[in-house]
Amino acid sequence: MSAPNSIQHLVSLQDFSDAALSEVLNLSSNIKRVSVAPSLTGRCAGLLFFRGSLRTRSSFEAAVHQLGGHSINLNAATDFWELEARTGSIMDGRAPEHIKDAAAVLSRYMDVLAIRPALAGTSWTEDRRDEDIRAWSEYARVPVINMESALWHPLQALADLMTMRESLGNLESKQLTVCWTHSPTSASPAVVHSLILAALRQGMNVRVSHPAGYELDEEVMSVASDLAVSKGRELETTQDRKQAAEGAHVIYARSWSSISDYGNPTLAASRRSRTVDWTVDEELLSLGSQTRFMHAMPVRRNLEVPDSVLDGDRSLIYEQAENRLHSQKALLMHLLGS
Repeated sequence: MSAPNSIQHLVSLQDFSDAALSEVLNLSSNIKRVSVAPSLTGRCAGLLFFRGSLRTRSSFEAAVHQLGGHSINLNAATDFWELEARTGSIMDGRAPEHIKDAAAVLSRYMDVLAIRPALAGTSWTEDRRDEDIRAWSEYARVPVINMESALWHPLQALADLMTMRESLGNLESKQLTVCWTHSPTSASPAVVHSLILAALRQGMNVRVSHPAGYELDEEVMSVASDLAVSKGRELETTQDRKQAAEGAHVIYARSWSSISDYGNPTLAASRRSRTVDWTVDEELLSLGSQTRFMHAMPVRRNLEVPDSVLDGDRSLIYEQAENRLHSQKALLMHLLGS
């Protein structure tokens, strides 16, 4: 049975209309400026982590607490077991329980469920389906929030939009440059996928710069291309970092894994070894237009980005991190009708 139509989930920001997105962003800014009365008194949020987390877990728990609610944190490594997502599967494997049953039960305890699903890490074709988070949203009877799947990280994108609006004002026609950076522990492209679509929806022009072999998901980029056309904005991809940085109002550094090498650590390491010069430094920032610097963190200092940029007066990394708290408060209030 699918969740009632009246329940709003957030698997990706595309689940929100432009009006709903603006409402959450405006509320985020208001919450940051003015203390709000506890509006989640008596409400309970379930946070389920199938992967590690620092900012997402702490900011989400703090948001619930500061709004007067209570959170229950469950970690798959220590607190429960693997869950099956596939419909009609014969459960003779490692998972002793189906998401269908877990979602049905937890929906009777909680008012909202926030999930960070596991990634198999062996096949991008498989992982990009986001089967686990979509199963939770199908079977849960309360709002489900995606705390970063293979394809999407809507919570980071909300905080990123809030941060850029604070720094730049109206985002219409502003230039965002997303620059790949070298790291031995590249993440999924979820942050970048969500950021690109969110920025285009706000009327920004977007450039993406990365080495050969680090192309983003084709279907996501096709959606982004159509969105850019509909908004009358520019979306460019290039392997020339300096060209991408020219005139940028924001340079957003991020390392993501190669989709073409996904699940093959030997090939991935070989490809990464040829990209050690991909960093965002002062020289690159100087090519922009009073360029602000952003990074979702964690960041490898003096590898991805030097200290001089991270600690410089144009760095917004701590504002980004703080705004996770405010934007998630606004999201909870929006979803729970508070």
